[in-house]
Amino acid sequence: MKKTIGTHNYFVYIITNKNRTVLYLGVTNNLKERLYYHSTSEVNSTHFSHRYRCKYLVYYEQFQSVNIAINREKQLKKWNRKKKEFLINSKNPNWNFLNDKI
Repeated sequence: MKKTIGTHNYFVYIITNKNRTVLYLGVTNNLKERLYYHSTSEVNSTHFSHRYRCKYLVYYEQFQSVNIAINREKQLKKWNRKKKEFLINSKNPNWNFLNDKI
């Protein structure tokens, strides 16, 4: 069976550590599964999110097109921290951890 592009929901997401001092931005077609991956730390993992214990969802956007989601991720990755904080604050001013909402 051929997999077709654009038949999923795609998410651009921002996760942080417990103290909210580090931000990690990514894109996925399965946000719940990706959050599980980030929350299960691997011993000696070199992945950024594991090294800095980023596993708490504070922001996400949903898209129907993988290309639009990837372009949005690239756009946000170019932003400085202050701009990303403004974006998070616009939807989640208390920086509540949203993992249980997904």
